Order: sequence, then structure tokens, then C-alpha cells
Amino acid sequence: MERTFVMIKPDGVQRCLVGKVIQRFEEKGFKLVGAKLMTISPELAGEHYKEHVGKGFYNSLMEYITSGPVMAMVLEGKDVVSAVRTVVGKTNPLEASPGTIRGDFGIETGRNIIHASDSVPSSDREIGLFFKPEELQGYERIDNVWLYE
Repeated sequence: MERTFVMIKPDGVQRCLVGKVIQRFEEKGFKLVGAKLMTISPELAGEHYKEHVGKGFYNSLMEYITSGPVMAMVLEGKDVVSAVRTVVGKTNPLEASPGTIRGDFGIETGRNIIHASDSVPSSDREIGLFFKPEELQGYERIDNVWLYE
């Protein structure tokens, strides 16, 4: 099974959307194997968003992502990276489809509720930034027989 990194950003935490967001992933059938509420240090944020260094939005992104707690998570399931991105919706919430997290809860790109890894290599890197191996759980969901052929 594949794993992906997901982070409910400070706006999602402040707006009390953590439970609703996790519920969507669990109801879809993905297994939550790691989760922690944390405030990201500037150093961790810099490493996480290093591909955006030099872009016009970088400084405001860094200020925003370190401004309050986030919920960092690891989800597991079949094709979970691409499936989670579908559930999350387009980066700009105004372009995200209704029924997606960003489409239902967001208005502006700079406050779009959630981050989700865009590929397996990115997911592996991001999971390694936010979680130690011993912080991830291995277990079988009892409903796997009803989720997978």
C-alpha cells in the first residue's frame, strides 16, 4: 500500500475543520497511520517549501505556515497520493470542485486549508521531514475486505 503526507494548515486548524477533513479521508477508506498537532519551526518550513524559495509568495507562505498549529498526517491506501489530491481539490479554492475540501471550505489560494503531497517521491520526502519511522503505525483496518477486491 502507498502512503502520503497531508497537512491541515493553520487556517484549517483555526477554523475547527480538522475533524471534518480527517472524516472525509477515513470515509473514503484511507487508513490514518500517523498524526500530530504541531507548530512548524521556520527551519522545518524552509525545508518543506524549499522549491518555492525566490517566488513572490514565499515570505508570506513562510509567515503563514509557521503562524499557528497544523495537523500533520500520514494516510495509507491504494493509489492514495493521487486519490487524496482528488479529494483535496485544485490549489485555488475558487477553481476547486464542490465536494472537495478546498472547494467546500476555501476561498483564497493563500488560505486553502490543506497540503497534500503531489507524488510518491514528494510524499516520501515530506513524511521523512515530519515523522520518525516509530511514529507511524502499522495495523489492518477491519473493513479492508469491503474496501479492496
